[in-house]
Amino acid sequence: MPQTIAHRKLGQGLEVSALGLGCMGMSWAYTPTESNEGEAVIARAIELGVTFFDTAEIYGPFENEKLLGRAIRGKRDGLVIATKFGFKLENGKNVGVDSSPANLKRVCDEALGRLGIESIDLFYQHRVDPNVPIEETVGAMAELKQSGKIKHLGLSECSAATLRKAHATYPISALQSEFSLWERSVEAEILPTCRELGIGFVPYSPLGRGFLTARLKDPTKLAENDFRRTQPRFQGENLTKNVDALEIVERVASEIDATPAQVALAWVLAKGDDLVPIPGTKRIKYLEENLNALNYPLTNEQITELDRVADLTSGPRYGEQGMKMVNL
Repeated sequence: MPQTIAHRKLGQGLEVSALGLGCMGMSWAYTPTESNEGEAVIARAIELGVTFFDTAEIYGPFENEKLLGRAIRGKRDGLVIATKFGFKLENGKNVGVDSSPANLKRVCDEALGRLGIESIDLFYQHRVDPNVPIEETVGAMAELKQSGKIKHLGLSECSAATLRKAHATYPISALQSEFSLWERSVEAEILPTCRELGIGFVPYSPLGRGFLTARLKDPTKLAENDFRRTQPRFQGENLTKNVDALEIVERVASEIDATPAQVALAWVLAKGDDLVPIPGTKRIKYLEENLNALNYPLTNEQITELDRVADLTSGPRYGEQGMKMVNL
């Protein structure tokens, strides 16, 4: 029987484990793992009480949804499966965004097949499409919910204004955006708007794409096709400054006999019980380490000290093209 860990509530009655599992890195962007190793991590997560699993059409593309589908076969009960639409793919390559009703309905049907499930628990718009009114996109998502193909609606990396328009069209259950010790931009407007509207918040990259684990101080050791090699915070002077900022995390970790990863996750968890981070990993030992973050509550003094990390962080979180696609 799966173990039980703490649960948290997102919006519209959606309840999930307090930590989820981001599956992206098993198939895409980072150095892919062997499929059976990814399936083993997911199986172990279920054993340990994780109920919340995150994937997307574009991860692979398609391969990550297939991997998750294989891993949850026969274990579906009690799990919350989230996937995403919103990119335009041609010959398996991303060529832009597309949140048209026709595309999102196609993605939903195909994702259901790849995942091997009858209904998607949480269906996110991956990135805002500036060419399609958000009301039109959300209206089509609502039709999917009414047909039973999805259970909850979500958005990712949108502005507070877009979130308000979307929620006025049909209730949104969760917003997924980047949030961590070194990325706190959502605190100004977006997170307060979520709380005002009763929308749960799902931080992705809560470990700073692995940097906050303190195991990536030298990105030249990453595989040649690892996308972090191209990201500003992993390069040049930015990297030097960010390694210096990481010393705060390592110091707090030493004080409480935890790992930097556990401290980074404990900090996110301490920012509100309406936040459900989804750290990704390809290794069972790191999955278990991450889940143990639930056992490391931080003091107010430690949280205040860790708050300084963002102020010392150098460089934008994405390159120029990536930044153009967020907060629309």
